Amino acid sequence: MRLERFRVKTPGMAALLARSLLCVTGLLLTLSPPVCEAFNLDVENPAVYSGPTGSYFGYAVDFYLADSSSVSVVIGAPKANTRQVNVTEGGSVFYCPWSLGHTDCHAIEFDSEGDRTVVLNKTEQVEFKSHQWFGATVRSHGDTILACAPLYSWRTEQDVPRSDATGACYLSARNFTKFVEYAPCRTGNCPDEGGQGYCQGGFSADFTTDGKVVLGGPGSYFWQGQVISAPKEDIIRSYYPGYFMQSVERQIQTKQVQSAHDDSYQGYSVAVGEFSGDQVEGESLKRGFISFYDETFMGSYFGYSVATTDINNDGLTDLLVGAPMFMVRGSDSRLEEMGRVYVYLQRSPLNLELRLPHLTGTQVFGRFGSTIAPLGDLNQDGFNDVAISCPFGGEDQRGLVYIFNGHSEGLREKPSQVITGQWAAGTIPASFGFALRGAKDLDMNGYPDLIVGAFGVDTAVEVQLDSHKHKQKGAVKRALFLDSQQPLLQKSVSVRHGDRVCSNTKIYLRDEKEFRDKLSSIYVALNFSLDPEAAADSHGLRPILNYQTTSVIEQKAQILLDCGEDNICVPDLKLAVSGNRKEVYLGDDNSLTLTFNARNEGEGGAYEAELYVVLPPEADYSGIYRNNESLTQLTCSYESENQTRYLSCDLGNPMKSGTNLWAGLRFTVPRLKDTHKTVQFELQIRSKNENNSHSEVVPYKLEVVVQADVILVSRPDKVFFPPPNWKVTKSYEVEQDVGPAVEHIYELVNNGPSRISHTRLELRCPLSVQGQTLLYPLEFSTEGPINCTSDKHMNHHRLKVSASQAPPHLRGSLKSGAVQREQRTDFNHTYYQTSCSNSECWAIECNVGLLEKGTTAVLKVRSRVWAETFIEVSVLFGPQVVTPVVWNKPDIENSVPLWIIILAILAGLLLLALLIYVLYKVRIHIFYITEV
Repeated sequence: MRLERFRVKTPGMAALLARSLLCVTGLLLTLSPPVCEAFNLDVENPAVYSGPTGSYFGYAVDFYLADSSSVSVVIGAPKANTRQVNVTEGGSVFYCPWSLGHTDCHAIEFDSEGDRTVVLNKTEQVEFKSHQWFGATVRSHGDTILACAPLYSWRTEQDVPRSDATGACYLSARNFTKFVEYAPCRTGNCPDEGGQGYCQGGFSADFTTDGKVVLGGPGSYFWQGQVISAPKEDIIRSYYPGYFMQSVERQIQTKQVQSAHDDSYQGYSVAVGEFSGDQVEGESLKRGFISFYDETFMGSYFGYSVATTDINNDGLTDLLVGAPMFMVRGSDSRLEEMGRVYVYLQRSPLNLELRLPHLTGTQVFGRFGSTIAPLGDLNQDGFNDVAISCPFGGEDQRGLVYIFNGHSEGLREKPSQVITGQWAAGTIPASFGFALRGAKDLDMNGYPDLIVGAFGVDTAVEVQLDSHKHKQKGAVKRALFLDSQQPLLQKSVSVRHGDRVCSNTKIYLRDEKEFRDKLSSIYVALNFSLDPEAAADSHGLRPILNYQTTSVIEQKAQILLDCGEDNICVPDLKLAVSGNRKEVYLGDDNSLTLTFNARNEGEGGAYEAELYVVLPPEADYSGIYRNNESLTQLTCSYESENQTRYLSCDLGNPMKSGTNLWAGLRFTVPRLKDTHKTVQFELQIRSKNENNSHSEVVPYKLEVVVQADVILVSRPDKVFFPPPNWKVTKSYEVEQDVGPAVEHIYELVNNGPSRISHTRLELRCPLSVQGQTLLYPLEFSTEGPINCTSDKHMNHHRLKVSASQAPPHLRGSLKSGAVQREQRTDFNHTYYQTSCSNSECWAIECNVGLLEKGTTAVLKVRSRVWAETFIEVSVLFGPQVVTPVVWNKPDIENSVPLWIIILAILAGLLLLALLIYVLYKVRIHIFYITEV
């Protein structure tokens, strides 16, 4: 943590005294507003003060005037570790002497003891100082310093492990020679219903001009809150070391009221001022919960900060109230937290008049009004000025402090200076401006100073004055200075008071191919400031600029376009879109080509014209369609913003009037969901023209279709019965007694592209054909996402099944005969039905679960053919699945007795011999006749 000191620049060459601004833990800035109502910062010769890292050094700050000849700074660090035994992050207060070149701070040892104990029946710890935030509140009065720990806790009941955050404070008096404890909320009735058990005394504090201590305890009486006050002399006089409770003479405090005032947080912030007209200062208290006016919203933290000072120089104390969480409705009708400060002018005793307009912050979530500090008369115009913090405003939320000057009607609407926390950096918000104290002369130069606390700062860097910056569209600066070939030109000019200086320089425009933005204005700004290296005058003082004088002069120029005399182009953009498909399939890559026609039928060009395509979440961009030479080739970029993915294609800069182009884009749509019936692309032509810059949005919608090529396969495709050497038996005890075995496999295959689910497969077969029994069903098994059940005919004779077959919980039945199938598809629901007619059937019914593309559900059925069956049938499984059942003809060798075969052979041989003899006789007879 650091502090740095800077001198000020004074006006002209006049010998004026310097005033100062002090920034705790960030920079110690010396700021001097001269008589001409102007001041700015001199960032030379910094002095640096360091505090413990992570201690919140600078959370609270104040001046310390030990005597009339010297002023120093006291700084609270509520998370600092101390030498107290067994106390963690008890908090500390640092004393920082003020002098040029002096950079040391040292801790003030208000309390060196650890947690104290008492001895009753046993030794018990009665207070808890770890994490008590000592130093969260620091105030001084003369040689007395008040430092408080609002989260200090002590045991409220004996023998009960309970403690309450009563809060406790210490006073350092007589230039650190005497330290006394002051804890008015640590009373004996803390556990009582109306007690001060969670008082947090010292959450806020102040001194009156005559030395009375004023403490705020917002937690008392069920958060009604409480304010306690007592003269510091009486507090010191009544202190006895070792006594936890003390009676302070002339102490006064607010009491508990009706329960309707619970959660009012009285004492959240306190300030003292004279409001009664009796020239005696009282406490000015506001409650953060109260809403006095319609525009003050509940929750704006009205009263988070209060301050008193005479703003309009009428001799009466005025009141300023901060509401750092005040909400303002923006241009889009949304509420934005800006913060506000209310100014009440005291017109007569106890008569406060609200001044309008209110001072409203300009930084969203900046907490404008978190702290308000009277400064005294900075610019010597006879009216007191104030500083108002915005601790989370500015660049990177580093914090801002605004200086507002007083005048006869209150505070001026615009700040005379904005001090930025540019040096703030750290792991937590720097909170530059979290603590402010002013109206004291630190360097004894006759002018009041300001302390700014920034407890989140880890290191300090050099402060810089604000410089004007203008952001142009695009990354390339379009105009350059001829002298420097750069967008910036800096010159040094020596000027004496009252002199006028003129200087000419040339600016040229880049080639139009080097930038895109041809429509927006080119701003030329002259920003002048004082040279920090300029020599000081004989009094050691430097010149300053009057803050009411404009330090930036800005002009703008337009690039001449081919758009008529008014230089305003008004395009008329038209867009038509077509695609190569109207539907996409669930589960497929779905290649898609969108062809579009873009036209500009207006009287001027469309600048930075782009085709803007919003992609649905299911789609991806795959490239430009290049298969058609008649289409224009595009340059496209694929980007995403928040959750929107979009494609941006350059159509020309400008897309001239009369342009008519065709082009194509390729996409895939692989991530379809069955919960959506359609997917939609949105296309639009956009340009940067001010008038008629966009075309109509053209949607291109695709229907989401479920389509799957599902087939049913039967294996084997043909079965022959009976096997060789089969013998018929009349007893049926085991499955082999029935007849030859038949094992068949049915596969339900999904060839995609979509997946199917909730599929029902039914297999039904007749028990008999033409009066003869056919198949005896034994069991079945399944593979894949299929679950089947069978009817009562499965192994109804309770035959013993071979042990090698499927387990019992997978068994089912099979029937043969003519089987027919119907199919209906309705978004992932496919139904199969089979039937058999004119006979009693046995059946297997299956439910098929999710069947992805390329997956199969298998049903295996095992049965036996009855031995008495001698018919041939063809079993039709679906329109394309035919399984013939063919019976082999009887084998003669096996069916004819051997003796019959031998007798037949012998008879054949005898017949052959008789035939030969007959033929022989016939030949002789013919020969004889011939001979005669």
